[in-house]
Amino acid sequence: MMKILVTVKEVAEVEDDFEISGTEISETYLEYDLNEWDDYAIEEAVQLQEEGVADEVVAVTIGPERSEETIRMALAKGADRAVRVWDDAFEDVDLLDVDAKAQLLGAVISDEDPDLVLTGVQANDDSFGATGVALAQHLGFEWAAVVNALDLDTERRVAHVRRELEGGVEELTDVEIPAVLTIQTGINDPRYASLRGIRQAQQKEIAPKTLGDLSLDPNVLDSDLALTEMYEPESESDAQFIEGDPAEQATQLADTLRELGVISE
Repeated sequence: MMKILVTVKEVAEVEDDFEISGTEISETYLEYDLNEWDDYAIEEAVQLQEEGVADEVVAVTIGPERSEETIRMALAKGADRAVRVWDDAFEDVDLLDVDAKAQLLGAVISDEDPDLVLTGVQANDDSFGATGVALAQHLGFEWAAVVNALDLDTERRVAHVRRELEGGVEELTDVEIPAVLTIQTGINDPRYASLRGIRQAQQKEIAPKTLGDLSLDPNVLDSDLALTEMYEPESESDAQFIEGDPAEQATQLADTLRELGVISE
């Protein structure tokens, strides 16, 4: 039997109308939720457990105490327990870069010793799309990115995966376990957390871990990246609505396209 570890992230969603103060958006305009890609990774891990492939699913996040509400969604959907990494040293960090995340998550993984690590392909907020691969490199694990189908051969300790590449191309490949796989949306249909699951999640363990607990020095949070400015991008074009019946709309559209030089006379 296998242990599967899933990395999850709490992401902020911004209201339609918001204000920026310096390099931050006020908490007043933010709502927090589970990262979309991580939801698919959780579902894939729970399905593997239900199929008898895995006997434990552990969710891991980096975040303040507030993020426990988000990680409990992973527990409500079937994860057995969770680990939350946070430390007072994080309070002075504006931007946690990929290398820091890889070291923090890598320390937890070294303690947990899972057979398989699943991450989302990317996060809704920063969209780096690099943490899973950086984590594999840090651990010395095999890896596959943008996985949209997965079949595990536990006897041979091989993951048969299908990867989504650019231009609609798909690749079939085998990855030796232990491995890190970054999971693409569409690989499954994430379940809703049932009322029973939500109640059970309140009793499941979320173990807090500080930098000291993970034998990491605060300089692990040092970054070559700096958040220098935040602004709302201005629209560079206007929408033009065409009135009238279909024939009139077609005529006006053709006239507009000619004026713009898209079509000729």
